[in-house]
Amino acid sequence: MQKAKLGDNPVSQALSQVNSDDLQVFYQAVSTNPMRLLDMQMQWWQGQLAICQNSMIKNMDKSTESLVQDPPGDRRFKHQAWKDEPQFDFMRQSYLHFAKSLTDMLEVVEGIPDSVRERLKFTFRQTINALSPSNFLWSNPEVLQRTLEEKGANLIKGLALFQEDMAASADTLKIRMTRQAAFKLGQDLATTPGDVVFRNDIFELIQYAATTKTVHQTPLLIIPPFINKFYILDLKEQNSLVAWLRDQGHTVFIMSWRNPGKAQAGNGFSDLIESGTMEAIRVIEQITSEKEVNAIGYCIGGTLLAATQAVYAARRMKSRVKSATYLTTLLDFTQPGEVGVFINDPVVSAIELVNESQGYFDGRQMAVTFSLLRENSLYWNYYIDNYLKGQEPSDFDILYWNSDSTNLSATCASFLLRELYLNNRLSQPGAVKVGDFGIDLSKVKTPSYFLSTKEDHIALWDATFKGSHLLGGDKTLVLGESGHVAGVVNPPSKDKYGYWLSDAAFDNPEQWLTTAKREAGSWWTHWQQWATPFLGDKQVPARAVGSAECPALMPAPGQYVQQTLPVAE
Repeated sequence: MQKAKLGDNPVSQALSQVNSDDLQVFYQAVSTNPMRLLDMQMQWWQGQLAICQNSMIKNMDKSTESLVQDPPGDRRFKHQAWKDEPQFDFMRQSYLHFAKSLTDMLEVVEGIPDSVRERLKFTFRQTINALSPSNFLWSNPEVLQRTLEEKGANLIKGLALFQEDMAASADTLKIRMTRQAAFKLGQDLATTPGDVVFRNDIFELIQYAATTKTVHQTPLLIIPPFINKFYILDLKEQNSLVAWLRDQGHTVFIMSWRNPGKAQAGNGFSDLIESGTMEAIRVIEQITSEKEVNAIGYCIGGTLLAATQAVYAARRMKSRVKSATYLTTLLDFTQPGEVGVFINDPVVSAIELVNESQGYFDGRQMAVTFSLLRENSLYWNYYIDNYLKGQEPSDFDILYWNSDSTNLSATCASFLLRELYLNNRLSQPGAVKVGDFGIDLSKVKTPSYFLSTKEDHIALWDATFKGSHLLGGDKTLVLGESGHVAGVVNPPSKDKYGYWLSDAAFDNPEQWLTTAKREAGSWWTHWQQWATPFLGDKQVPARAVGSAECPALMPAPGQYVQQTLPVAE
């Protein structure tokens, strides 16, 4: 099947139109203050003249220091030739000076609405970084040197990799971040012993074998995001949260979501609750005879967990969740992070149009979108290494998982984008209905543990903490170091990232941080201490996997996690 041209894609057309409208607002704002524009142009011109003078001096004296230094953390120009060779140093300095001048202009121009300014920041940043001299053969000294040394063999290898990636992509090029054959599920990743004990059209439920003679009375259910595969929490043994939890005496269950195709187009958010989380809790009771679970929800899986508890409350049922842990979870979507640049009615409507025709939101397209939120470390660096240097990326378990994309059903994608992100319905009592019941998060009284991460660009930590206010019950707020994945997958054995704790009420991030105390070590051990009161009155003998009514169907990691894109119908 021939792929549609980029310009034929309704989403691309909507993004282009929104960008055009935003630029018109920017030009109009600039035109109302021509003196400010003239001042900015003069500053750029003076800076560029200084760079030219610096370059001429450096031609005569290579020990001369450059005027423009690399931004902190920017690794694009780490090759020594960018500093030692005057012509490349001139390109580097001119580019960085231009980039700063353009972004500064956007910051100082008045009369631009905040939402437009945020989208323009993203657009400017994407354009600036796409034009980096490091991205082109003729202006990258490291690539030029390699091409000469290998007599162009690197470019031939790169072209082959490019063709393979194009064939495996949806509408936008999805660049490989690791070798596809680097890992095998069940052998290298997702190796914790267990079995699938239940399967329906929505998910598989995996129960893991115990490693202790006795286990805590209350079983533990992990709800991973339904836009990702569960094994981010069960990578290699040394960084598997699943393996660590069972070593602490938990009876661990995890949901493995089906990778939907066109046949699952109608599966919605309500189905993920009624035939997903609520069904998982029912099966766990059948297997363990326990009427409550401790639950951990990760990212949008945490949003699903909160909604599930609100359904119990709306139906006047006893809560089946004894304690709830929310890992980098948004409940209030007024601050959607950098994903917000794509959340507006024209783009959402275009996405819905595409999804309706194919039955799902293609996970490959979603993966590229998230990569472009960190384009220099998750997109352009691989573009250079793979296609210009002709080298396959190294084997890295988290990046393998990141590239192992999942679809989202058309119905669920529409609810997620329009009702949650665009209209923030979940924060409005009764606005979201599951069956005939409107749900209200304030009716959820379960004790909760919120783990957010300081450098998270997908679920901003202050936004996740703000969302905790929507729930009733006692709340514990914990801020981990690092980002959305590395801050969560932070085993105690590595002693890599710490965390902050504060009992102060959360009013704003600055106020909370000033009262917080940094603790060394992993949040995992702190969570185990927090969870102790909810583990049950006694220890029970280690449970066998499954039951007569729910026997083991197949070994972990199961069938659904093995589905890769595109899904075979």
